[in-house]
Amino acid sequence: MSKYLILIFQDEAVARQAEGESISASYQEFMQRRGSNLINGAALQPSSTVTSIRRDGSGGFLVSDGPFAESKETLGGYYLVEAADLDEALEIAKEVPAGVGVEVWPVRVVS
Repeated sequence: MSKYLILIFQDEAVARQAEGESISASYQEFMQRRGSNLINGAALQPSSTVTSIRRDGSGGFLVSDGPFAESKETLGGYYLVEAADLDEALEIAKEVPAGVGVEVWPVRVVS
């Protein structure tokens, strides 16, 4: 079995409206259906809470408020899943009830 990271993107304004609510029924259903594949997962705080760190090229760092890119769509959460192959990971990702969409990243195992 391989591991894949499913990044969940959402419209920040819609996410703000749902703040403080419990897990939606559609996500609860997804987690029950795919529980055997789910290793971990979490919702993220809004982009207004993000701090970005970039190297400044002279050995120091630039620290700024907000994500690297400003966008209406933000990273809202993730699932770390275990799947037989990319095809199975994509099938799992298609079931995530994300508002905007998801990305599937293979996890590189380093020993």
